[in-house]
Amino acid sequence: MSEQAHVARTLADHLPILVVLVPFLAAPMIVLLGSRILAWIIAFSASLTTVFIAILLLLQVHEGGVISYHIGGWAPPMGIEYRIDAANAIVLLLIAAIGTIVLPYAVRSIRHEIDQKHHTLFYTAYMLCFTGLLGMVATGDAFNVFVFLEISSLSTYVLVAMGAKADKRALSAAYNYLIMGTIGATFFVIGIGFLYAGTGTLNMADIASYISANGADRTIKTAFAFIMVGMGLKVAIFPLHQWLPNAYTYAPSAVTSFLAATATKAAIYVLLRFMFSVFQPDFLFEMNAIKGIMLPLALVAMFVASLIAVFQTDFKRMLAYSSIAQIGYILVGIALLSTTGLSGAIVHLFNHGITKAALFMAVGILVLRSGSSFYARIAGMGKIMPFTSFAIVLAGLSLIGVPGTAGFISKWILVQAAIEQGWWPIALAIVASSLLAVIYVWKVVEVLYMKQPAEGLTRKEAPLSMLVPMWIMTLATIWFGFDTDLALTAARSAADGLLNGFTMAGGH
Repeated sequence: MSEQAHVARTLADHLPILVVLVPFLAAPMIVLLGSRILAWIIAFSASLTTVFIAILLLLQVHEGGVISYHIGGWAPPMGIEYRIDAANAIVLLLIAAIGTIVLPYAVRSIRHEIDQKHHTLFYTAYMLCFTGLLGMVATGDAFNVFVFLEISSLSTYVLVAMGAKADKRALSAAYNYLIMGTIGATFFVIGIGFLYAGTGTLNMADIASYISANGADRTIKTAFAFIMVGMGLKVAIFPLHQWLPNAYTYAPSAVTSFLAATATKAAIYVLLRFMFSVFQPDFLFEMNAIKGIMLPLALVAMFVASLIAVFQTDFKRMLAYSSIAQIGYILVGIALLSTTGLSGAIVHLFNHGITKAALFMAVGILVLRSGSSFYARIAGMGKIMPFTSFAIVLAGLSLIGVPGTAGFISKWILVQAAIEQGWWPIALAIVASSLLAVIYVWKVVEVLYMKQPAEGLTRKEAPLSMLVPMWIMTLATIWFGFDTDLALTAARSAADGLLNGFTMAGGH
Protein backbone atom coordinates (compact mmCIF):
# COMPACT_ATOMS: atom_id res chain seq x y z
CA MET A 1 0.00 0.00 0.00
CA SER A 2 1.21 3.49 -0.82
CA GLU A 3 -0.10 6.48 1.10
CA GLN A 4 0.09 10.09 -0.04
CA ALA A 5 -0.19 12.73 2.70
CA HIS A 6 2.20 15.40 1.42
CA VAL A 7 1.50 19.14 1.61
CA ALA A 8 -0.88 20.11 -1.20
CA ARG A 9 0.87 22.48 -3.61
CA THR A 10 -0.92 22.09 -6.95
CA LEU A 11 -4.59 21.95 -7.90
CA ALA A 12 -4.26 18.17 -8.45
CA ASP A 13 -3.27 17.78 -4.78
CA HIS A 14 -6.61 19.29 -3.74
CA LEU A 15 -8.79 16.79 -5.63
CA PRO A 16 -10.13 15.08 -2.44
CA ILE A 17 -11.69 18.35 -1.23
CA LEU A 18 -12.64 19.64 -4.70
CA VAL A 19 -14.83 16.59 -5.36
CA VAL A 20 -17.11 17.87 -2.56
CA LEU A 21 -16.46 21.62 -2.84
CA VAL A 22 -17.40 22.04 -6.53
CA PRO A 23 -21.08 20.96 -6.20
CA PHE A 24 -21.30 22.61 -2.76
CA LEU A 25 -20.37 26.02 -4.23
CA ALA A 26 -22.75 25.47 -7.17
CA ALA A 27 -25.80 25.38 -4.83
CA PRO A 28 -25.59 29.00 -3.50
CA MET A 29 -24.60 30.24 -6.99
CA ILE A 30 -27.87 28.82 -8.37
CA VAL A 31 -29.88 30.58 -5.65
CA LEU A 32 -28.07 33.91 -6.10
CA LEU A 33 -28.51 33.98 -9.88
CA GLY A 34 -32.11 32.78 -9.68
CA SER A 35 -32.32 31.85 -13.36
CA ARG A 36 -33.77 28.46 -14.36
CA ILE A 37 -31.57 28.18 -17.47
CA LEU A 38 -28.38 29.19 -15.63
CA ALA A 39 -29.37 26.87 -12.76
CA TRP A 40 -29.17 23.83 -15.02
CA ILE A 41 -25.92 25.00 -16.69
CA ILE A 42 -24.23 25.55 -13.31
CA ALA A 43 -25.49 22.23 -11.90
CA PHE A 44 -24.41 20.26 -14.97
CA SER A 45 -20.99 21.96 -15.19
CA ALA A 46 -20.35 21.31 -11.49
CA SER A 47 -21.41 17.65 -11.67
CA LEU A 48 -19.42 17.03 -14.88
CA THR A 49 -16.32 18.51 -13.22
CA THR A 50 -16.95 16.19 -10.26
CA VAL A 51 -16.97 13.17 -12.60
CA PHE A 52 -13.50 14.06 -13.95
CA ILE A 53 -12.20 14.56 -10.39
CA ALA A 54 -13.67 11.18 -9.31
CA ILE A 55 -12.02 9.44 -12.30
CA LEU A 56 -8.63 11.00 -11.45
CA LEU A 57 -8.98 9.92 -7.81
CA LEU A 58 -9.93 6.34 -8.79
CA LEU A 59 -6.92 6.10 -11.14
CA GLN A 60 -4.63 7.20 -8.29
CA VAL A 61 -5.86 4.62 -5.77
CA HIS A 62 -7.34 1.65 -7.69
CA GLU A 63 -4.18 -0.45 -7.15
CA GLY A 64 -4.46 -0.13 -3.37
CA GLY A 65 -3.06 3.35 -2.73
CA VAL A 66 -4.49 5.78 -0.17
CA ILE A 67 -4.71 9.59 -0.35
CA SER A 68 -4.83 11.36 3.02
CA TYR A 69 -5.84 15.02 2.62
CA HIS A 70 -5.61 17.34 5.63
CA ILE A 71 -8.19 20.14 5.61
CA GLY A 72 -6.53 23.53 5.99
CA GLY A 73 -3.17 21.85 6.53
CA TRP A 74 -4.20 20.70 10.03
CA ALA A 75 -2.88 17.16 10.52
CA PRO A 76 -5.33 14.60 11.96
CA PRO A 77 -6.46 13.75 14.58
CA MET A 78 -6.64 17.47 15.46
CA GLY A 79 -7.74 18.46 11.97
CA ILE A 80 -10.36 16.95 9.68
CA GLU A 81 -9.03 14.44 7.17
CA TYR A 82 -10.43 13.38 3.81
CA ARG A 83 -9.29 9.88 2.95
CA ILE A 84 -9.59 8.34 -0.51
CA ASP A 85 -8.92 4.67 -1.26
CA ALA A 86 -10.23 2.06 -3.70
CA ALA A 87 -13.35 1.44 -1.60
CA ASN A 88 -14.69 4.99 -1.64
CA ALA A 89 -13.21 6.07 -5.00
CA ILE A 90 -15.51 3.65 -6.86
CA VAL A 91 -18.55 4.92 -4.88
CA LEU A 92 -17.55 8.56 -5.54
CA LEU A 93 -17.41 7.79 -9.28
CA LEU A 94 -20.82 6.07 -9.18
CA ILE A 95 -22.46 9.04 -7.40
CA ALA A 96 -20.76 11.62 -9.65
CA ALA A 97 -21.58 9.76 -12.88
CA ILE A 98 -25.24 9.10 -12.00
CA GLY A 99 -25.70 12.66 -10.74
CA THR A 100 -24.35 14.03 -14.03
CA ILE A 101 -26.26 11.71 -16.37
CA VAL A 102 -29.58 12.37 -14.60
CA LEU A 103 -29.32 16.16 -15.11
CA PRO A 104 -29.97 16.30 -18.90
CA TYR A 105 -32.82 13.83 -18.33
CA ALA A 106 -34.22 16.05 -15.57
CA VAL A 107 -34.80 19.10 -17.81
CA ARG A 108 -37.87 17.67 -19.55
CA SER A 109 -38.90 15.40 -16.69
CA ILE A 110 -39.22 18.16 -14.06
CA ARG A 111 -41.02 20.44 -16.54
CA HIS A 112 -43.75 17.80 -16.54
CA GLU A 113 -43.67 16.83 -12.84
CA ILE A 114 -42.60 19.95 -10.84
CA ASP A 115 -44.09 23.47 -10.74
CA GLN A 116 -42.03 25.89 -12.81
CA LYS A 117 -41.55 28.27 -9.87
CA HIS A 118 -39.72 25.47 -8.00
CA HIS A 119 -37.21 24.56 -10.75
CA THR A 120 -34.38 26.73 -9.34
CA LEU A 121 -35.04 25.27 -5.89
CA PHE A 122 -34.90 21.78 -7.43
CA TYR A 123 -31.38 22.31 -8.83
CA THR A 124 -30.21 23.87 -5.54
CA ALA A 125 -31.52 20.94 -3.48
CA TYR A 126 -30.10 18.49 -6.06
CA MET A 127 -26.61 20.00 -5.74
CA LEU A 128 -26.82 19.95 -1.93
CA CYS A 129 -27.93 16.29 -1.94
CA PHE A 130 -25.10 15.52 -4.39
CA THR A 131 -22.62 17.31 -2.07
CA GLY A 132 -23.85 15.47 1.01
CA LEU A 133 -23.54 12.02 -0.57
CA LEU A 134 -20.02 12.74 -1.89
CA GLY A 135 -18.95 14.18 1.47
CA MET A 136 -20.23 11.16 3.43
CA VAL A 137 -18.08 8.94 1.25
CA ALA A 138 -14.91 11.09 1.09
CA THR A 139 -14.45 12.18 4.70
CA GLY A 140 -12.27 10.38 7.23
CA ASP A 141 -13.88 12.11 10.23
CA ALA A 142 -16.77 10.37 12.01
CA PHE A 143 -18.67 13.55 12.96
CA ASN A 144 -18.16 14.93 9.46
CA VAL A 145 -20.03 11.87 8.16
CA PHE A 146 -23.02 12.95 10.27
CA VAL A 147 -22.82 16.54 8.96
CA PHE A 148 -22.84 15.40 5.32
CA LEU A 149 -25.53 12.82 6.09
CA GLU A 150 -27.78 15.65 7.30
CA ILE A 151 -27.00 17.85 4.27
CA SER A 152 -27.99 15.02 1.90
CA SER A 153 -31.04 14.01 3.96
CA LEU A 154 -32.56 17.49 4.38
CA SER A 155 -32.24 18.21 0.67
CA THR A 156 -33.68 14.76 -0.15
CA TYR A 157 -36.84 15.49 1.87
CA VAL A 158 -37.34 18.66 -0.22
CA LEU A 159 -36.72 16.79 -3.49
CA VAL A 160 -39.22 14.04 -2.61
CA ALA A 161 -41.87 16.61 -1.58
CA MET A 162 -41.59 18.26 -5.01
CA GLY A 163 -43.55 15.34 -6.43
CA ALA A 164 -46.68 16.90 -4.88
CA LYS A 165 -47.71 18.50 -8.20
CA ALA A 166 -48.32 15.03 -9.69
CA ASP A 167 -49.48 13.32 -6.47
CA LYS A 168 -50.11 14.95 -3.07
CA ARG A 169 -48.97 11.72 -1.41
CA ALA A 170 -45.41 12.91 -2.12
CA LEU A 171 -45.84 15.27 0.87
CA SER A 172 -46.71 12.44 3.31
CA ALA A 173 -43.91 10.31 1.79
CA ALA A 174 -41.41 13.15 2.40
CA TYR A 175 -42.76 13.62 5.94
CA ASN A 176 -42.43 9.90 6.75
CA TYR A 177 -38.93 9.90 5.28
CA LEU A 178 -38.09 12.95 7.42
CA ILE A 179 -39.29 11.21 10.61
CA MET A 180 -37.48 7.94 9.85
CA GLY A 181 -34.36 9.76 8.60
CA THR A 182 -34.22 11.90 11.74
CA ILE A 183 -34.49 8.82 13.96
CA GLY A 184 -31.69 7.19 11.95
CA ALA A 185 -29.48 10.29 12.15
CA THR A 186 -30.14 10.58 15.90
CA PHE A 187 -29.09 6.97 16.48
CA PHE A 188 -26.01 7.55 14.33
CA VAL A 189 -24.88 10.72 16.16
CA ILE A 190 -25.46 9.06 19.57
CA GLY A 191 -23.19 6.25 18.35
CA ILE A 192 -20.56 8.82 17.34
CA GLY A 193 -20.88 10.37 20.82
CA PHE A 194 -20.24 6.99 22.45
CA LEU A 195 -17.25 6.45 20.16
CA TYR A 196 -15.80 9.80 21.19
CA ALA A 197 -16.44 9.02 24.86
CA GLY A 198 -14.70 5.66 24.48
CA THR A 199 -11.71 6.71 22.37
CA GLY A 200 -11.28 10.48 22.80
CA THR A 201 -11.10 11.13 19.05
CA LEU A 202 -13.37 11.57 16.01
CA ASN A 203 -10.81 10.70 13.35
CA MET A 204 -11.72 7.26 11.94
CA ALA A 205 -8.12 6.12 11.57
CA ASP A 206 -7.41 7.18 15.15
CA ILE A 207 -10.52 5.40 16.46
CA ALA A 208 -9.46 2.25 14.57
CA SER A 209 -5.94 2.44 16.05
CA TYR A 210 -7.38 2.87 19.55
CA ILE A 211 -9.76 -0.11 19.24
CA SER A 212 -6.98 -2.22 17.69
CA ALA A 213 -4.60 -1.43 20.57
CA ASN A 214 -7.02 -1.42 23.53
CA GLY A 215 -9.90 -3.63 22.46
CA ALA A 216 -13.58 -2.72 22.62
CA ASP A 217 -15.16 -1.95 26.01
CA ARG A 218 -18.89 -1.66 26.69
CA THR A 219 -19.02 1.98 25.50
CA ILE A 220 -17.52 1.10 22.11
CA LYS A 221 -19.83 -1.91 21.72
CA THR A 222 -22.81 0.39 22.47
CA ALA A 223 -21.51 2.84 19.85
CA PHE A 224 -21.39 0.00 17.32
CA ALA A 225 -25.04 -0.90 18.00
CA PHE A 226 -26.25 2.69 17.63
CA ILE A 227 -24.26 3.28 14.42
CA MET A 228 -25.52 0.03 12.88
CA VAL A 229 -29.18 0.87 13.58
CA GLY A 230 -28.77 4.51 12.49
CA MET A 231 -27.14 3.65 9.17
CA GLY A 232 -29.42 0.62 8.83
CA LEU A 233 -32.35 3.04 8.53
CA LYS A 234 -30.56 5.04 5.84
CA VAL A 235 -29.58 1.86 3.96
CA ALA A 236 -33.19 0.58 4.23
CA ILE A 237 -32.16 -2.74 5.78
CA PHE A 238 -35.24 -4.94 6.24
CA PRO A 239 -37.33 -4.22 8.40
CA LEU A 240 -36.07 -0.59 8.66
CA HIS A 241 -37.14 0.05 5.06
CA GLN A 242 -40.65 1.46 5.58
CA TRP A 243 -39.77 4.95 4.29
CA LEU A 244 -38.39 3.75 0.95
CA PRO A 245 -41.36 2.48 -1.14
CA ASN A 246 -43.41 5.69 -0.83
CA ALA A 247 -40.40 7.99 -1.18
CA TYR A 248 -39.36 6.30 -4.44
CA THR A 249 -42.92 6.01 -5.76
CA TYR A 250 -44.11 9.59 -5.25
CA ALA A 251 -40.87 11.54 -5.76
CA PRO A 252 -40.38 13.12 -9.22
CA SER A 253 -38.89 10.57 -11.67
CA ALA A 254 -35.55 12.42 -11.98
CA VAL A 255 -35.23 12.44 -8.17
CA THR A 256 -36.02 8.72 -7.87
CA SER A 257 -33.52 7.90 -10.65
CA PHE A 258 -30.79 9.75 -8.74
CA LEU A 259 -31.66 8.57 -5.21
CA ALA A 260 -32.25 4.90 -6.05
CA ALA A 261 -28.82 4.69 -7.67
CA THR A 262 -26.84 6.71 -5.10
CA ALA A 263 -28.38 7.41 -1.67
CA THR A 264 -28.60 3.86 -0.29
CA LYS A 265 -25.23 3.07 -1.94
CA ALA A 266 -23.49 5.91 -0.08
CA ALA A 267 -25.12 4.71 3.17
CA ILE A 268 -23.92 1.13 2.52
CA TYR A 269 -20.41 2.47 1.96
CA VAL A 270 -20.52 4.29 5.34
CA LEU A 271 -21.74 1.07 6.96
CA LEU A 272 -18.83 -0.81 5.35
CA ARG A 273 -16.34 1.83 6.44
CA PHE A 274 -17.39 1.70 10.06
CA MET A 275 -17.73 -2.08 10.19
CA PHE A 276 -14.42 -2.99 8.59
CA SER A 277 -12.13 0.03 8.95
CA VAL A 278 -13.16 1.57 12.26
CA PHE A 279 -14.34 -1.44 14.29
CA GLN A 280 -12.20 -3.94 12.31
CA PRO A 281 -12.99 -7.52 11.21
CA ASP A 282 -11.77 -9.09 14.49
CA PHE A 283 -14.35 -7.04 16.39
CA LEU A 284 -17.09 -8.14 13.95
CA PHE A 285 -16.22 -11.83 14.46
CA GLU A 286 -16.26 -11.29 18.22
CA MET A 287 -19.62 -9.46 18.22
CA ASN A 288 -21.23 -12.11 15.97
CA ALA A 289 -23.89 -9.51 15.09
CA ILE A 290 -23.22 -9.81 11.37
CA LYS A 291 -23.95 -13.51 10.88
CA GLY A 292 -26.48 -13.59 13.71
CA ILE A 293 -28.57 -10.56 12.73
CA MET A 294 -27.55 -9.01 9.40
CA LEU A 295 -27.42 -12.24 7.36
CA PRO A 296 -30.90 -13.53 8.35
CA LEU A 297 -32.45 -10.06 7.74
CA ALA A 298 -30.72 -9.82 4.35
CA LEU A 299 -32.07 -13.23 3.31
CA VAL A 300 -35.59 -12.29 4.45
CA ALA A 301 -35.34 -9.04 2.44
CA MET A 302 -34.29 -10.93 -0.70
CA PHE A 303 -37.45 -13.05 -0.63
CA VAL A 304 -40.09 -10.93 1.10
CA ALA A 305 -39.37 -7.73 -0.86
CA SER A 306 -39.21 -9.71 -4.12
CA LEU A 307 -42.55 -11.38 -3.37
CA ILE A 308 -44.14 -8.00 -2.61
CA ALA A 309 -42.68 -6.66 -5.88
CA VAL A 310 -44.37 -9.51 -7.79
CA PHE A 311 -47.83 -8.37 -6.62
CA GLN A 312 -47.42 -4.64 -7.34
CA THR A 313 -49.53 -2.92 -10.01
CA ASP A 314 -47.38 0.24 -10.13
CA PHE A 315 -44.05 -0.01 -12.01
CA LYS A 316 -42.32 2.57 -9.80
CA ARG A 317 -43.45 0.87 -6.59
CA MET A 318 -42.39 -2.52 -7.93
CA LEU A 319 -38.87 -1.16 -8.56
CA ALA A 320 -38.82 0.34 -5.04
CA TYR A 321 -39.47 -3.08 -3.46
CA SER A 322 -36.97 -4.63 -5.85
CA SER A 323 -34.37 -2.17 -4.46
CA ILE A 324 -34.99 -3.47 -0.93
CA ALA A 325 -34.40 -7.03 -2.21
CA GLN A 326 -31.20 -5.99 -4.03
CA ILE A 327 -29.90 -4.31 -0.86
CA GLY A 328 -30.38 -7.76 0.69
CA TYR A 329 -27.90 -9.24 -1.82
CA ILE A 330 -25.31 -6.59 -0.94
CA LEU A 331 -25.76 -7.27 2.78
CA VAL A 332 -25.36 -11.04 2.21
CA GLY A 333 -21.98 -10.33 0.56
CA ILE A 334 -20.94 -8.20 3.54
CA ALA A 335 -22.15 -10.81 6.05
CA LEU A 336 -19.98 -13.53 4.47
CA LEU A 337 -16.95 -11.64 5.92
CA SER A 338 -14.63 -12.78 3.13
CA THR A 339 -12.70 -11.04 0.34
CA THR A 340 -14.88 -12.65 -2.34
CA GLY A 341 -18.09 -11.81 -0.48
CA LEU A 342 -17.08 -8.19 0.04
CA SER A 343 -15.94 -7.91 -3.60
CA GLY A 344 -19.35 -9.21 -4.72
CA ALA A 345 -21.13 -6.74 -2.41
CA ILE A 346 -19.14 -3.76 -3.74
CA VAL A 347 -19.59 -4.80 -7.40
CA HIS A 348 -23.32 -5.38 -6.82
CA LEU A 349 -23.56 -1.96 -5.18
CA PHE A 350 -22.11 -0.45 -8.38
CA ASN A 351 -24.05 -2.66 -10.83
CA HIS A 352 -27.37 -2.23 -9.05
CA GLY A 353 -26.82 1.55 -9.07
CA ILE A 354 -26.52 1.73 -12.87
CA THR A 355 -29.33 -0.80 -13.44
CA LYS A 356 -31.82 1.04 -11.20
CA ALA A 357 -30.91 4.41 -12.70
CA ALA A 358 -31.74 3.04 -16.19
CA LEU A 359 -35.04 1.52 -15.04
CA PHE A 360 -36.28 4.54 -13.07
CA MET A 361 -35.37 6.82 -16.00
CA ALA A 362 -37.43 4.57 -18.28
CA VAL A 363 -40.38 4.74 -15.87
CA GLY A 364 -40.12 8.54 -15.90
CA ILE A 365 -40.38 8.50 -19.70
CA LEU A 366 -43.50 6.30 -19.53
CA VAL A 367 -44.97 8.71 -16.95
CA LEU A 368 -44.27 11.65 -19.30
CA ARG A 369 -46.27 10.01 -22.10
CA SER A 370 -48.98 8.17 -20.15
CA GLY A 371 -49.33 10.34 -17.02
CA SER A 372 -48.90 7.38 -14.64
CA SER A 373 -46.65 4.44 -13.79
CA PHE A 374 -49.55 2.04 -13.12
CA TYR A 375 -49.48 -1.06 -15.33
CA ALA A 376 -53.00 -0.31 -16.57
CA ARG A 377 -51.80 3.06 -17.95
CA ILE A 378 -48.53 1.85 -19.53
CA ALA A 379 -50.11 -1.22 -21.18
CA GLY A 380 -49.07 -1.63 -24.81
CA MET A 381 -46.39 1.08 -24.64
CA GLY A 382 -43.91 -1.35 -26.23
CA LYS A 383 -45.67 -0.75 -29.54
CA ILE A 384 -45.75 3.04 -29.14
CA MET A 385 -42.33 3.59 -27.51
CA PRO A 386 -40.01 0.83 -28.81
CA PHE A 387 -36.70 2.44 -27.73
CA THR A 388 -37.82 3.05 -24.14
CA SER A 389 -39.44 -0.37 -23.83
CA PHE A 390 -36.40 -2.22 -25.18
CA ALA A 391 -34.20 -0.38 -22.65
CA ILE A 392 -36.55 -1.64 -19.91
CA VAL A 393 -36.11 -5.21 -21.17
CA LEU A 394 -32.28 -4.97 -21.19
CA ALA A 395 -32.06 -3.31 -17.76
CA GLY A 396 -34.61 -5.83 -16.47
CA LEU A 397 -32.31 -8.67 -17.57
CA SER A 398 -29.52 -7.06 -15.53
CA LEU A 399 -31.89 -6.84 -12.54
CA ILE A 400 -32.56 -10.58 -12.84
CA GLY A 401 -28.85 -11.35 -13.32
CA VAL A 402 -28.89 -12.87 -16.82
CA PRO A 403 -25.40 -13.71 -18.23
CA GLY A 404 -24.03 -10.88 -20.36
CA THR A 405 -25.33 -8.18 -18.00
CA ALA A 406 -23.74 -6.37 -15.05
CA GLY A 407 -26.22 -7.93 -12.62
CA PHE A 408 -25.00 -11.44 -13.49
CA ILE A 409 -21.36 -10.66 -12.63
CA SER A 410 -22.05 -9.49 -9.08
CA LYS A 411 -24.57 -12.26 -8.32
CA TRP A 412 -22.15 -14.85 -9.67
CA ILE A 413 -19.39 -13.55 -7.35
CA LEU A 414 -21.83 -13.66 -4.40
CA VAL A 415 -22.71 -17.28 -5.24
CA GLN A 416 -18.98 -18.11 -5.46
CA ALA A 417 -18.39 -16.45 -2.07
CA ALA A 418 -21.12 -18.56 -0.45
CA ILE A 419 -19.79 -21.80 -2.03
CA GLU A 420 -16.22 -20.94 -0.92
CA GLN A 421 -17.40 -21.08 2.69
CA GLY A 422 -19.50 -24.20 2.09
CA TRP A 423 -22.73 -22.24 2.54
CA TRP A 424 -24.71 -23.98 -0.19
CA PRO A 425 -28.11 -22.88 1.19
CA ILE A 426 -27.05 -19.23 0.83
CA ALA A 427 -25.90 -19.83 -2.77
CA LEU A 428 -29.21 -21.51 -3.57
CA ALA A 429 -31.11 -18.65 -1.89
CA ILE A 430 -29.37 -16.11 -4.17
CA VAL A 431 -30.38 -18.13 -7.24
CA ALA A 432 -33.94 -18.75 -6.00
CA SER A 433 -34.62 -15.09 -5.21
CA SER A 434 -33.28 -14.16 -8.66
CA LEU A 435 -36.02 -16.39 -10.10
CA LEU A 436 -38.57 -14.20 -8.29
CA ALA A 437 -37.06 -11.24 -10.16
CA VAL A 438 -37.85 -13.11 -13.39
CA ILE A 439 -41.55 -13.03 -12.42
CA TYR A 440 -41.83 -9.30 -11.70
CA VAL A 441 -39.68 -8.30 -14.69
CA TRP A 442 -41.73 -10.61 -16.97
CA LYS A 443 -44.95 -8.98 -15.72
CA VAL A 444 -43.67 -5.62 -16.98
CA VAL A 445 -42.61 -7.10 -20.33
CA GLU A 446 -46.07 -8.68 -20.66
CA VAL A 447 -47.80 -5.37 -19.89
CA LEU A 448 -45.63 -3.43 -22.38
CA TYR A 449 -45.70 -5.86 -25.30
CA MET A 450 -48.70 -8.17 -24.98
CA LYS A 451 -51.53 -5.77 -24.18
CA GLN A 452 -53.31 -3.14 -26.22
CA PRO A 453 -52.41 0.51 -25.58
CA ALA A 454 -54.82 2.42 -23.37
CA GLU A 455 -56.99 5.13 -24.92
CA GLY A 456 -55.74 8.71 -25.10
CA LEU A 457 -51.99 7.99 -24.92
CA THR A 458 -49.48 10.28 -26.62
CA ARG A 459 -48.30 8.09 -29.46
CA LYS A 460 -44.68 9.12 -29.83
CA GLU A 461 -41.24 8.27 -28.43
CA ALA A 462 -39.55 10.19 -25.66
CA PRO A 463 -37.49 13.33 -26.36
CA LEU A 464 -33.76 12.72 -27.01
CA SER A 465 -32.78 14.62 -23.85
CA MET A 466 -34.40 11.77 -21.88
CA LEU A 467 -33.67 8.86 -24.22
CA VAL A 468 -29.89 9.44 -24.41
CA PRO A 469 -29.22 9.45 -20.61
CA MET A 470 -31.46 6.39 -20.19
CA TRP A 471 -29.63 4.51 -22.95
CA ILE A 472 -26.21 5.49 -21.53
CA MET A 473 -27.19 3.77 -18.27
CA THR A 474 -28.79 0.82 -20.11
CA LEU A 475 -25.71 0.22 -22.27
CA ALA A 476 -23.56 0.54 -19.12
CA THR A 477 -25.42 -2.49 -17.68
CA ILE A 478 -24.37 -4.46 -20.80
CA TRP A 479 -20.85 -2.99 -20.97
CA PHE A 480 -20.05 -3.92 -17.37
CA GLY A 481 -21.48 -7.37 -18.01
CA PHE A 482 -18.66 -8.02 -20.48
CA ASP A 483 -15.85 -5.65 -19.46
CA THR A 484 -15.48 -6.60 -15.82
CA ASP A 485 -11.87 -5.50 -15.24
CA LEU A 486 -12.41 -1.97 -13.87
CA ALA A 487 -15.23 -2.81 -11.46
CA LEU A 488 -13.74 -6.15 -10.30
CA THR A 489 -10.18 -4.82 -9.84
CA ALA A 490 -11.35 -1.83 -7.82
CA ALA A 491 -13.81 -3.97 -5.81
CA ARG A 492 -11.21 -6.63 -4.97
CA SER A 493 -8.69 -3.95 -4.02
CA ALA A 494 -11.35 -2.30 -1.84
CA ALA A 495 -12.32 -5.63 -0.22
CA ASP A 496 -8.68 -6.48 0.55
CA GLY A 497 -8.20 -3.06 2.10
CA LEU A 498 -11.34 -3.26 4.21
CA LEU A 499 -10.71 -6.79 5.48
CA ASN A 500 -7.05 -6.10 6.27
CA GLY A 501 -8.00 -2.92 8.05
CA PHE A 502 -5.13 -0.99 6.50
CA THR A 503 -7.18 1.66 4.73
CA MET A 504 -8.00 3.38 7.99
CA ALA A 505 -5.64 2.05 10.61
CA GLY A 506 -2.54 2.59 8.52
CA GLY A 507 -1.41 5.78 10.23
CA HIS A 508 -1.18 9.22 8.72
